[in-house]
Amino acid sequence: MNHENLWAPWRAAYLRELVRKADGLEDTQPNAAPFLIEYWQNLKDDVANHVVFRNEHGMVILNRYPYSNGHLLIALGDPRPTLLEYEPDQRAAFWKLVEIGCDLLQRTLSPQGINMGINQGRAAGAGIPEHLHAHLVPRWSGDTNFMTVVGDIRVIPDSLEKMAEMFRKAACENR
Repeated sequence: MNHENLWAPWRAAYLRELVRKADGLEDTQPNAAPFLIEYWQNLKDDVANHVVFRNEHGMVILNRYPYSNGHLLIALGDPRPTLLEYEPDQRAAFWKLVEIGCDLLQRTLSPQGINMGINQGRAAGAGIPEHLHAHLVPRWSGDTNFMTVVGDIRVIPDSLEKMAEMFRKAACENR
């Protein structure tokens, strides 16, 4: 039987996190919220943290646990739990970052569609309810296949490092 391996090493960290939560250990670990604040405060670590764009208001980050290749997160540097807790000028800056993220997706990956979403509050599915952020998920016809349906596994064809590099290049070309 001839077969090829499908390597997705970042999935291991995600799966360990699922096990930790299932074991009821989530309350013994530090809250996940600070990672966005940490990324915002540590510009020197942008490459390691997969930050692909930042401005004076916020940042565009490649999601470490993507739904599809190129899944981006958008967050302001100022953490607030809800959209309406931001001032109008901050909300405008947030939506401008969403536009920048969409442009980066279009120019980098040419997806056939983009899912845009905000999960505000834990009951709405927010994994980081203390720091509102948007998800931009590039989509292609047929991108959900038997692996997702049967195996509950997503196939991400490119490494996070390669994707981040491609997005950063596109961001520099737009300046």
